Amino acid sequence: MTPPIGAFLRTRYEVPGVAVRIGRRSAAMDALLARHGVRQAGFVTAWNPRSRRMPEGWNLRTQDRLRQAARGRVLAEGFGRGAGWAEHHLLLRGDPRRLRVLGRRFRQWAIVVVAAGRPARLAACLSHSGRRAG
Repeated sequence: MTPPIGAFLRTRYEVPGVAVRIGRRSAAMDALLARHGVRQAGFVTAWNPRSRRMPEGWNLRTQDRLRQAARGRVLAEGFGRGAGWAEHHLLLRGDPRRLRVLGRRFRQWAIVVVAAGRPARLAACLSHSGRRAG
């Protein structure tokens, strides 16, 4: 299975008062990071592993497990929104390498990394084969 790169690029990643798109810088995100005293964070989800649709109840339970695994790193809860769909996301503080570990654990293709003063970027978690990426 191939990661849906186009879908990632078309998705708007949101937390209250902030919307981010890959490849674009967000002054609102910069302000949110500054308010929390962090330089970088990432949008991570446990919904629909490897882009396979799962029932909402399953997604909600798995997202709860991600929240527990994040142990105090949650800056905000939000969504990734595309054309006609939305998935719950957590905005987690921390080093993107550690956040990618969480993404892999929950079988996600990638996470969205945000850093103060920089455009949002996609960071791969799984390769095309579903194994650990880089």
